[in-house]
Amino acid sequence: MIVDCAIYRDGHRTDGPEDFSDALGEARTAGGFVWIGLHEPTEDEFDLVTQEFGLHPLAVEDALKAHQRPKLEVYEDSLFAVLKPVVYEPESDAVSTDELMIFLGDAFVVVVRHGEGAPLKTVRQRLEHEPELLGKGPTAVLYAIADAAVDHYLDVAVELQNDLEELEAEVFSPDGGGSRHTASRIYTFKRQVLEFRRATGPLAPPLARLAGTGTGAFGAGVPFVNEKARPFFRDVSDHLTRVNESVEGLDRLVSDILSAHLAQTSVRQNDDMRKISAWAAMAAVPTMLAGVYGMNFDHMPELHWEWGYPAVIVLMAALEVLLFRLFKRRGWL
Repeated sequence: MIVDCAIYRDGHRTDGPEDFSDALGEARTAGGFVWIGLHEPTEDEFDLVTQEFGLHPLAVEDALKAHQRPKLEVYEDSLFAVLKPVVYEPESDAVSTDELMIFLGDAFVVVVRHGEGAPLKTVRQRLEHEPELLGKGPTAVLYAIADAAVDHYLDVAVELQNDLEELEAEVFSPDGGGSRHTASRIYTFKRQVLEFRRATGPLAPPLARLAGTGTGAFGAGVPFVNEKARPFFRDVSDHLTRVNESVEGLDRLVSDILSAHLAQTSVRQNDDMRKISAWAAMAAVPTMLAGVYGMNFDHMPELHWEWGYPAVIVLMAALEVLLFRLFKRRGWL
């Protein structure tokens, strides 16, 4: 559905015709631009936008189906960018991603949102309170959306760092992370980091291209984007680099924590096996002696000796004490 549609001239919102074609013509005549926001549109709803703004069918297909990697594609009449805002749920410590598809033209911006966590409403409100920035045209909208998404990445990275510290405290606690759910929590956290990385990693080349820091053809200017905006996109790209470095650090640390947890589990299992072996060895001594004297042969040493039974009991006790002290000294008990 269409969430919002407005014409902006000199950074100020103005009322315009409801028809998209008339709005676009009026914006071009007055030197402004049209900004349309859509939330999970159907194919029929998007057909009108496609026809009026001449959007490329491949980009339209991506916008309708979603599930795209962050990217930047240049078509004849428009620029198509995909971003994946990240949502962190503090109640469940879960990371999920939404999708933003941005069509940028000479006098229009069409933003398609999939999901509920994209910061579009606050971006539009902030830009409408900054007419000088909004007066730069569609480029300002692309910059503001990218800046808001990447800044939120930094907030999510901080939350994940806090979760990782809790995992570290649990694994290296006195009981050594003995809970049966610890490994599951570590694996779940690693999945969250992977989901985060899928949103931030592929976005680096598109931002580098917008910032003019790409190599080869990717370092050239991008159509429909004001060249003077490059320093601003470089700032966003720098923030994204910090995020990606943080994500890589989180991924390495959680792998190390998982390895440490598995090593601690293996050590505890070895300790348990040693204790079981020590008790089994101590139980074997009286069992052996009792078994020997329980064979009911007539001709056996001390079988008819009056002190034979007490002597065997004392021998068992002495051997048990000897084995106990031996295993205790070696740390098996």
